[in-house]
Amino acid sequence: MNNLGIVEKIGEGSSTFRGSAAERVHNVELSAIKLNGTLIPPGEVFSYNKSVGDISSATGFKQALVIKGGKTVLGDGGGVCQDSTTMFRAALDAGLPIVERHAHGYRVRYYEQDRKPGFDATIYSPSIDFRFKNDTKSHILIQSTVNRATSSLTFSLYGKNDGRKVTLSDATIYGVTSPPATVYQDDPGLKRGITKQVEWAAPGTKSTFHYKVTSAQGKIIQEKDFYSAYRPWRAVYLVGTAD
Repeated sequence: MNNLGIVEKIGEGSSTFRGSAAERVHNVELSAIKLNGTLIPPGEVFSYNKSVGDISSATGFKQALVIKGGKTVLGDGGGVCQDSTTMFRAALDAGLPIVERHAHGYRVRYYEQDRKPGFDATIYSPSIDFRFKNDTKSHILIQSTVNRATSSLTFSLYGKNDGRKVTLSDATIYGVTSPPATVYQDDPGLKRGITKQVEWAAPGTKSTFHYKVTSAQGKIIQEKDFYSAYRPWRAVYLVGTAD
């Protein structure tokens, strides 16, 4: 890798998927496998959607819960935003320019097990993507690690440290609103008498944090505030109806 200028770790991002269903864990892991070993040439923009490709049952993804149209439904690849979120954190840690990032419409509990609201990045191929630029003079290598024992996902970025400095503020939380009333949905796939919680109530909130990257010479590479606005989300329980 030395001929590509890759000599050291320049950034790392992690997240926790504790409490995920087996299908969601499968999708998180499959996406991580597809991203592992990705090389980003100098001056190129990394695209999550382009790197992972088609997210469907045809490419090995399973159906897991996703939020669509304000409802919790099964969809191919449910959970892959765990990967885009973790990659967002890795890119921030490395001090790379963020080209495109979208917050989720609702708070997702997995992403708040180790961070405040606001450090997530959703994707919905092909229209909503997460992208960052390799503005260094060396290639960047992505390596992924999924630890099922600790329910953790880590993306490590390798390249060459050019002396840039990253200043990342803590998230400021404001505009908190109460969650709607709890919803109970009949589920013929569960036996009668069994109730399963699939969504957890979360207040709506707004979040912002400041990101500043300066070169070794003191020049500002990127400085911006990331804003997120999350609508309140209700608790949802599946109620078994099968005999």
